[in-house]
Amino acid sequence: MSDWKPKRFWTACQVVEADGGFTVELDGRRVKTPARAGLILPTLPMAQAIAAEWDAQEEQVDPGTMPYTRSANAAIDKVLIQHAEVADMLADYGDSDLLCYRAAHPQELQQRQAEQWDPVLDWAAEAMSVRLQPVTGILHQPQDVAALDQLRRRVHDFNNFQLAAFHDLVSLSGSLILGFAATSDWCDAQEIWRISRLDEQWQIEQWGHDDEAHEAAEVKRSAFLHAKRFYDVSD
Repeated sequence: MSDWKPKRFWTACQVVEADGGFTVELDGRRVKTPARAGLILPTLPMAQAIAAEWDAQEEQVDPGTMPYTRSANAAIDKVLIQHAEVADMLADYGDSDLLCYRAAHPQELQQRQAEQWDPVLDWAAEAMSVRLQPVTGILHQPQDVAALDQLRRRVHDFNNFQLAAFHDLVSLSGSLILGFAATSDWCDAQEIWRISRLDEQWQIEQWGHDDEAHEAAEVKRSAFLHAKRFYDVSD
């Protein structure tokens, strides 16, 4: 695989107003997405965050250091053209939500799951009038259809940029309810991520630390926290 990276070709980077929102210009030339669409951003804070990423590039452009730009590109090039499909895919997590599948044993793990996961389900019941039911074991047991339909409507209501962020919040945590909890500021995003890792943390306590698994988990944690920040500047 080639290690070639484009070189920085601009001197000045600035945010400007555009039809439908804001965009970023490099020496007066507007930034485009990889699919060559206009990078039209819904909020000034998002545009400022993206401009800061471009301005921070030195001799070579490193997309790995530009998470806001990558998320905005995904919202425009992918979510925009298949919003309904993405929303339905994420809504489907509700029928097999992480928080609803509880261990059959040992008792200590069962208790930990109840202590950390039940409060999130209780919050969803109060805040969204949706009660998902916990089950024991790993075999799929369907949730109430009316509850799932209500959650699905909420997912479809997200704009393209919110949905791009929500995609990562849900897919990385494995939980539709935790995704909603993050977007609703139920508690700190770091704590929500920790709750989503309960089973993995239990395994670490039983079998010990694995450097490779820890490194992979840190990459996911960073992506989850970025998704929350991106969501916060999306509306």
